Amino acid sequence: METELYLPIKGFLEEAGYNVKGEIVGCDIVALSDGEPPLVVICELKVSFNLELILQAVDRATASDEVWIAARVSAKGKGRESDRRFRNLCRRLGFGMLGVADNDVVSVIVSPEAPMPRKNARKRSRLVREHQRRKGDPTLGGGTRKPIMTAYRQRALACAQALQQGQLRPRDLRDTAPDAAKILLTNVYGWFERVDRGVYALTELGVEALKRWPPRPVNEVNLPE
Repeated sequence: METELYLPIKGFLEEAGYNVKGEIVGCDIVALSDGEPPLVVICELKVSFNLELILQAVDRATASDEVWIAARVSAKGKGRESDRRFRNLCRRLGFGMLGVADNDVVSVIVSPEAPMPRKNARKRSRLVREHQRRKGDPTLGGGTRKPIMTAYRQRALACAQALQQGQLRPRDLRDTAPDAAKILLTNVYGWFERVDRGVYALTELGVEALKRWPPRPVNEVNLPE
């Protein structure tokens, strides 16, 4: 029950110097600091961390100086408190997270003053590079069950299409794909086979791939099959 979390959280906030009361104008916990005007702290309680708790905190943010969310932490460490995405969401919103263990010990998971997650330059450059290399818009957003038409797959298909006309060397495909030599050598999809030194041909898997993804205008989005 959420009420079982009240006393541990109340004690935690009182130790921090606040005057704490429960169920104030729809808020689970309201804590006031000494002084005028007082610092207003709101804490919302749930049995476990979830989206509803975040939404409640968003609703309380305009009426407070500081917002905390609190919940019972998972004994097996599989709760939302272990999800970095959930913690980062709280950081970006400026919310604190308090975890209550089975023995009622309260721990600070995220401080409301915690810095926002730093931008990952490597991930950012990967997004930009893939976006710029991909020709047109070949994949509908939101799908996860079908292979994604990445820029790499597009270049591999271009190599496969060229090999339909007969055996070729990597240098013959440089205009088709600058990294053709690597694509043919690594053969990620099993579409190519080396038939002689530096000479490649199309496999049956490659033929099937061209049937599945026939050439089309680059600005056309692939509709679901």
